[in-house]
Amino acid sequence: MDLLNIFGNIHSVDVLAILTHIDRLIWGPPLLMLLVGTGLYLTYRLRFIQILKLPTALRYVLRRGHKDDGIEGDISSLAALTTALAATIGTGNIVGVATAIQIGGPGALFWMWIAAFFGMATKYSECLLAVKYRTVDENGYMSGGPMYYIRNGLAHKPYSEPLARFFAISGIGVAFFGIGTFPQINAIVDSASFTFHIPVPYTAVIVTTLVALVIIGGIRSIARVAMIIVPFMAVAYVFGCVLVIAMNINSLWPTVILIVRSAFNPTAAAGGFLGSTMILAMQMGIARGVFSNESGLGSAPIAAAAARVKEPALQGLISMTGTFFDTIIICTMTGIVLIMTGSWKGELAGAYMTDYAFSSVLGDMGSYLVGIGLIFFAFTTILGWNYYGERCTEFLVGVKGILPYRIIYIMMVASGAFLTIDVIWVLADIFNGLMIIPNLIALIGLRKVIVSETQKFFGSQENLKTDP
Repeated sequence: MDLLNIFGNIHSVDVLAILTHIDRLIWGPPLLMLLVGTGLYLTYRLRFIQILKLPTALRYVLRRGHKDDGIEGDISSLAALTTALAATIGTGNIVGVATAIQIGGPGALFWMWIAAFFGMATKYSECLLAVKYRTVDENGYMSGGPMYYIRNGLAHKPYSEPLARFFAISGIGVAFFGIGTFPQINAIVDSASFTFHIPVPYTAVIVTTLVALVIIGGIRSIARVAMIIVPFMAVAYVFGCVLVIAMNINSLWPTVILIVRSAFNPTAAAGGFLGSTMILAMQMGIARGVFSNESGLGSAPIAAAAARVKEPALQGLISMTGTFFDTIIICTMTGIVLIMTGSWKGELAGAYMTDYAFSSVLGDMGSYLVGIGLIFFAFTTILGWNYYGERCTEFLVGVKGILPYRIIYIMMVASGAFLTIDVIWVLADIFNGLMIIPNLIALIGLRKVIVSETQKFFGSQENLKTDP
């Protein structure tokens, strides 16, 4: 039985129901509490670094795009950030936000903000550790990420090696079956079809060919593409959102009030929306927020480890801005547009909902903006997650596994274009959760290292909290 037939049989309601049940168990209150609680704890220990040091971090982002410290590293600090953003700014910003609001109501956006705020401290910490514990592989490229700071940073713990391997296996799972391939290529072919009426096979061939050409060149090739596409498309998309908001400016304040109220109160059914509770809004907001910005997931540290930077805390600051750009800015813009135009109450879902919201105000230009944005965002996410899975493969089997991994990844992208199955998003959520658990355990276990490196970078005047 070939791959398409195997996945075609996953249409079974029983399989989807089982996976949905597993997804709800993984993303239940314990994981949500661990995820937000870790971010809350790190925020306290680092003295609200995501607020007090955000201006400093943004200045570093603007001035370090081409700076070379003359030290080990494969790409610049900014290239590492844009590579991570390439993987995070994707369908989650358009489809994920729409899905969260459709299921959890407007209040889901509020919980996205909460997850992103504390997630900035988490992102800072995990990228700091990635640089501190990175190594060089047999080909001379930097290797780092949670699997390395779990194994090397927690080397005195008997569970460090199994936990590191579990993370790497989960990372490959996300790359193959989660964020990396199926949701992204599905979004691209759907968008190309309903926006530009391009047949699916044509889109599949073009995207697969482009992906193959870029990823064969490795991290430097991926970073070059990311540094061109990510800033351009992000600015263009945000500009389109600002236009829609400006044309509905009288609805902005009522929209903000609705978001905050819905976060703590049940949202009544309206139109095609069936209503939601506070718990559902929280669950959807946090889960889709993580799907979008990946704070705590442990993916961005893999890119951060490749940066040409000397101080771990410096790359932590630069990487921290990724969550700010991704969720605080782009996801917020999408959410406000969906809510103020009322499209979240309709029968449409996912990208179709977002397309309707923009086109109802901007006409065909709005539809093209969403379509083009979705194609480019999803394409760069495919590239970024290829690198993450590649590094996880290298950790498990060495550099000999890189080429076979790339070939399989390209095949997954090609086949994913023809799969339109409901389990795609459920599988993505499950693998996300599996990656988060070992990463958060490591962050908690290495909390003293995080604070120590931060103190060393900023100086004793920061007077960071001592470990209780």
